[in-house]
Amino acid sequence: MKAFALVDGNSFYCSCERVFDPKLATRPVIVLSNNDGCAVARTSEAKALGIGMGDPYFKIRELCDQNRVAVFSSNYSLYGDMSARLNAIYRQWAPEVEIYSIDESFLDLSLIPERDRQTYGRDLRATVHQWTGIPTCVGIGPTKTLAKLANRVAKKNEELGGVCDLTDPAERDKWLPRIDVGDVWGVGPASERKLFELGIETAADLRDMPTRLARQRMTVVGERTVLELRGIACMALEELPPQRKGCAVTRSFGKPVSTLDEMLEAVSAHALRAAEKLRRHKLETSHLTVFMHTSPFNRRDPAHGGSKTVHLPEASADTFELIEAARCGAQAIFREGYRYAKAGVIMDDLIPAGSGIRPLFPARDRDKSERLMTALDAVNAVFGRGTMVPAGVGINKREWQTKFDRRSPRYTTRLDELPHAMAT
Repeated sequence: MKAFALVDGNSFYCSCERVFDPKLATRPVIVLSNNDGCAVARTSEAKALGIGMGDPYFKIRELCDQNRVAVFSSNYSLYGDMSARLNAIYRQWAPEVEIYSIDESFLDLSLIPERDRQTYGRDLRATVHQWTGIPTCVGIGPTKTLAKLANRVAKKNEELGGVCDLTDPAERDKWLPRIDVGDVWGVGPASERKLFELGIETAADLRDMPTRLARQRMTVVGERTVLELRGIACMALEELPPQRKGCAVTRSFGKPVSTLDEMLEAVSAHALRAAEKLRRHKLETSHLTVFMHTSPFNRRDPAHGGSKTVHLPEASADTFELIEAARCGAQAIFREGYRYAKAGVIMDDLIPAGSGIRPLFPARDRDKSERLMTALDAVNAVFGRGTMVPAGVGINKREWQTKFDRRSPRYTTRLDELPHAMAT
């Protein structure tokens, strides 16, 4: 019988911070979004204080100070590396693993006898915690949707010990009536409103909904969700992520940008990062869109925003070509006298590298470009990102860069930030 497990790191960003600072074990912890703007991760202690997901930090600063809340900037290098370590463990425990997000992964448990799955889940949790320090919950079910719901049940009910198995129909009959329909994977706010109008309020109600009606009201996605809630698997594991159709690099500035030189430096840095992403996924783009805008929340300054799409002579992932296109687009839309709060580059309709139509008279030596990009990526892979970059992205301190004033050390990816152990 087909079976899936969804393993989820509890308050993952906050748990990563706690791993390297044991003094935080009982303190409330939150992690902020870019530019230290909003709370995007909270421990249970922080939630108990009334700190909500997405609460702006300036509104909860006093509450945090009064209750000794440990506040951190996002440390994506640390979180990404810890996520990779978790998945390395999962691959030792399951023949197939699908990385669903930075803190969630689906595992194929079809070869594990049903009577052993809860023990399997508890042993997996214990191993992950012992090897990485990250607490997890394990949801098990005959479909990915039920595994996702089982994970939610395990997280919300401490008496289950972090593991819930909804393989047994009797267990599903016990738990599904207690789950709001809006908490079912694949049911968004619009679908939730439609279901409420039909009197469907719980996951059990949705499971019992006629499939034809589900398809009428929520398209084929709704029909698939109903079948999955009934234990009929409609979604297989995706060991290899689907090919990207688009790629974007956008950032809010650490301070408003009001000069063209700063803006050109910023969009050049974004294009550099975008080109690295394309090459890593073996993709290319034939056009690039640049955008920038002022802050929608600052009513004292004049508002301005715009975007510009620049087409390339041929599809490319060459850093220098994308930077040139980004700078061209930025020059077309930048206006003096405005304080810009955000800018970015967006690429869509991506194609596999080398599959695009080549012009009769190419504007560049493609082989030379590929050798140069390979060398550039190799240097940065060995000595760290940003070791070798075009001068256009800036060689001095970038005042416009996103703020991470409360970021913890990048313990696992930077030698100069390794934790120190002192012996006395």
